[in-house]
Amino acid sequence: MQKHKKTKFFLSNLNFSSTALTIALFLFLALLPPLLGNYWTQVLGDIGIYVMLGIGLNVVVGFAGLLDLGYVAFYAIGAYGYGLLASPHFGIHIPFWLMLPACVALAAGGGALLGIPVLRMRGDYLAIVTLGFGEIIRIVLNNMDSVTNGPRG
Repeated sequence: MQKHKKTKFFLSNLNFSSTALTIALFLFLALLPPLLGNYWTQVLGDIGIYVMLGIGLNVVVGFAGLLDLGYVAFYAIGAYGYGLLASPHFGIHIPFWLMLPACVALAAGGGALLGIPVLRMRGDYLAIVTLGFGEIIRIVLNNMDSVTNGPRG
């Protein structure tokens, strides 16, 4: 019952000014790269990625209370999927906007692959399985020399 009240309170605080401020912030960020140059655009992009990873980890560990120690494995699956599809290694040339949802689906598939067997695990057992999954992904990607160039990436 308490959760419903908090959600209702949060949704009631959304108004026109907060929506307009959010839109103005996104427009400012969209117009910023031509003004800053390549280096600072790359730095801001990296900061944005780390902020999104931190927020996602906060949702899983903080709000849901699940100790997920292999969280970055899904990031690696999507990133390596994008890197392989974008590279000339396979000789396929897929546009960015088609690769993006494909790599999100690839990472979600990895999440389903891990999520179905560990659906009812909690506490230490969940932490051990997710840590193991993260290590498996890291070791597999490091040992696929012909595809990922191993540790040289």
